[in-house]
Amino acid sequence: MKHEMMDILCCPVCKSDLELKVDEEKAGEILQGTLTCKKCDHGYKIEDSIPNLLPP
Repeated sequence: MKHEMMDILCCPVCKSDLELKVDEEKAGEILQGTLTCKKCDHGYKIEDSIPNLLPP
């Protein structure tokens, strides 16, 4: 996932902004990490550069 994706991503539950925590990054690509909703506190994992935005 690229950092620029943060401009268009939102929480699929409440449509609020997401906070990014990067665990592993390579050449500007986020390989592992977590997206967390600032409003409803749901978390979404990023694995192999793919954010899993399925609602809980």
